[in-house]
Amino acid sequence: MLSRRHLRVKVLQALYAFFQSDGDDIAAGEKQLIMSTDKLYELYIYQLSFLVRFVFYAGNRMEEAKRKYYPTEDDLHPNTRLIENLFIKQLEINRDYQRWNNRLKINWSDEENLFHKLLIELKGGQDYLEIVNRKEASYRNDKDLITLIVTEYLPDFELLRNFFEDRSIFWSDEDYDISLTMLIITIKLYRESWGPDHLLPPLFKDEDGANEDEDRQYMLKLFRYSILRSEENGKMIEEQADNWELERIAIMDIIIMKMALTELMVFPSIPVKVTINEYIEISKSYSSVKSKLFINGILDKLVTKLKEEGKISKTGRGLME
Repeated sequence: MLSRRHLRVKVLQALYAFFQSDGDDIAAGEKQLIMSTDKLYELYIYQLSFLVRFVFYAGNRMEEAKRKYYPTEDDLHPNTRLIENLFIKQLEINRDYQRWNNRLKINWSDEENLFHKLLIELKGGQDYLEIVNRKEASYRNDKDLITLIVTEYLPDFELLRNFFEDRSIFWSDEDYDISLTMLIITIKLYRESWGPDHLLPPLFKDEDGANEDEDRQYMLKLFRYSILRSEENGKMIEEQADNWELERIAIMDIIIMKMALTELMVFPSIPVKVTINEYIEISKSYSSVKSKLFINGILDKLVTKLKEEGKISKTGRGLME
């Protein structure tokens, strides 16, 4: 389920922690990286659980409104599209989800303020009203509703971000955003015909979606070789940096360039353009605007130099330009 870009970001975070702590135990660093990605999947399960519990909360509020002393017409005859959401009902009885939910002992009983706040925001949104007031009730419309919540409301829902950040040191802002992407992928993948025994999407997959171990090995290899080749790659960067010493370059910029050089020379099946484009995109989030231009310029020079020296050798898909 994680894209290669997500894996690069996880490696970048792990390398930053490794170098900042002056680490020398690569195996321990790899173990920490694996734990970090495993914790990301747990965050994804928590997000699924949040959606299920949110719909449950909305249903309870609807029943409470009917028992008012002076209920309105809307209280007595509410729109039930949210609480009868077919996708959520399907997820709620999924046995894989239930196993994870029980394993993590997820309990939202003390967090009703989260659901209350989100429900108020949701009901005040024209986009929400447009979906729940569609004439035809359908599985597709129900998925559209949950997709709306995930894409338009949860990214800026600071209360939930803060809840997760306080709960685990492994759950950063970046992990929160990645977990939302995982939710979107899950919603898109789900089919109305899937029964309760259908497994949730796995964390890792290969390019064809067939072998989840390939992406895991890519991540670990990128981490290990970025460390093993760190000194060599650092010298190459310094030679092309117009007499800038490495100490004067931001540590995150250095790590991004070292990772890019490692991928260029160690992964023959990844095209050069893919590598360059990916790390430039990552630099937009983890570096300044000036850093992005600096990184792009250094990598362009080094790609030309390494090709001339025969140090970049591509095969298969890696030959694509």
